Amino acid sequence: MSKPRYAVYYAPAADSALWRFGSATLGYDALTGEDLPFAVPPGCDPALWPAFTEEPRRYGFHATLKAPFELADGRSEEQLRAFARNHAAGLDAVELAGLSVTALGSFVALTPSEPSEALQRFAFSTVQAFELFRAPLSETDKARRLRSPLTPAQHAYLEAYGYPYVGDAFRFHMTLTGSLPGDQATPVKQALETAYAAALPAGPVRIDRFALFRQDDRTGRFRLLDSYSFG
Repeated sequence: MSKPRYAVYYAPAADSALWRFGSATLGYDALTGEDLPFAVPPGCDPALWPAFTEEPRRYGFHATLKAPFELADGRSEEQLRAFARNHAAGLDAVELAGLSVTALGSFVALTPSEPSEALQRFAFSTVQAFELFRAPLSETDKARRLRSPLTPAQHAYLEAYGYPYVGDAFRFHMTLTGSLPGDQATPVKQALETAYAAALPAGPVRIDRFALFRQDDRTGRFRLLDSYSFG
């Protein structure tokens, strides 16, 4: 059996409209571990929506900060949780101008409406801070990452941090769909824009917490283990 994996994600507060919107879109609440009735965006086919959201449903609604990792030898979950709590206590919130529904290649996600250097710095510092808990990538996991075309910088990040999309290669995004058929990408994005605008008021978003997620084995879904407010 594979070992548990952990990840450091941004996940909104469980009582927030953003968490409810994302979780209902994916049909899964990572806090409770329960399936939810799908909030199918207007104009989309309810019969297709479970397949459109199957991949991100495995991970729960989130934005990746530190990608999934197994614990390094000598490290325990209790130590990880204590470190996360202490680390969060020393952080300040990052203010974003807002979030926008965006097509990223063949999938749709929420991304910052405006660039934020503070967000980029926070994300990379999180990757670095939790590095002492990460076990080295297995050869299988490394080979899987290398199947995607990587720049020299991304290859160096993979070697250093076990994930290629960090530092200046990082793009904050909260995934709402998996890879979509070509004829569905544009209408699904437009439908999600409408649904997001109806569910949440336009305006700033505060990144004021991060969460630890846990996956018991590679076949299972991620669950929200703990959430840590900053300061």
